[in-house]
Amino acid sequence: MDKIIGIGNALVDILARVDDESIIDELHLTKGGIEFIDEQRLNELKQRMKAMNAQSIPGGSAGNTIRALATLGSNVGFIGKVGDDEFGEFYKNACTKSGIETTFITGTLPTGVAVTYITPDGERTFADYLGSAATLEADDLTAEMFKGYSYLYIEGYLVQNHEMILRAAEMAKQEGLQICLDLASYNIVEAERDFFRLLLTKYVDIVFSNEEEAKSFTGEQPEDALHDISKLCSVAIVKMGKNGSYIKKGTETIKVEAIKVNDVIDTTGAGDFFAAGFLYGLTSGYSFPKCAQIGSLLASKVIQVIGTELQPATWEEIKSSINSIVSE
Repeated sequence: MDKIIGIGNALVDILARVDDESIIDELHLTKGGIEFIDEQRLNELKQRMKAMNAQSIPGGSAGNTIRALATLGSNVGFIGKVGDDEFGEFYKNACTKSGIETTFITGTLPTGVAVTYITPDGERTFADYLGSAATLEADDLTAEMFKGYSYLYIEGYLVQNHEMILRAAEMAKQEGLQICLDLASYNIVEAERDFFRLLLTKYVDIVFSNEEEAKSFTGEQPEDALHDISKLCSVAIVKMGKNGSYIKKGTETIKVEAIKVNDVIDTTGAGDFFAAGFLYGLTSGYSFPKCAQIGSLLASKVIQVIGTELQPATWEEIKSSINSIVSE
């Protein structure tokens, strides 16, 4: 099985379900979006969280994908930056416990935190304090970090640091890795459209996006967006939630249906887990339809819980279902 290394924001998620969407407006956040905040604003939100029965779990987009892959038995690594604090130790211990080969750089700022509000429809709204995660620099990276891997998985939330992402991509390509990129969030795509286009044109082999991100990037609806993105890279994937997903490689387009879920609790990590399932299938040598089916399976499970922590029994069900998918 090919090895995958992820690079991303090492963030601890603080999650809270809210019964009334009005709190999103009250906190001056955009529902379904992401706002980057400073330490003072973080402390204000954490004070409000105390009355919300919030929970803390290791997070970050690439981190979620890599931990899910590790639980499935994949050989994975992760590069990130944390603070010298309790949250940093919490994050590192969670990765080590999962069997991930980690490269953590210690920064001078606190460990990053993603404050997440989950509304009754399962939508999540983020207020992210990136802390040390945002200080991951090009000079922190070495070619040695990428040796022995076949794929580099990059979360789009990192693209504000152009120099660092370009260095990671250059080093990965020099070591013969294929590069996978998740477009992250529609508002980040809007702000960094030109840079995303550069990455796709020059470095990226596989692109993951949801329909909103694909539209922000191309201005098109899912099928046309898929066609446009596929012109820039080897494999384009557009996820459409309950409406399934499209995959395109060359002239071949595949549509895979989603798994129906009656009770969506929290969509946090749905795209991250889809990517994990898809990449697990890809590195195991399965066909694209089966890769997407495995991705849909993982996404269907994670949206039935708050956050991205699945119980061991659920993972056993997932593994059993994967065996059924690949034996068909």
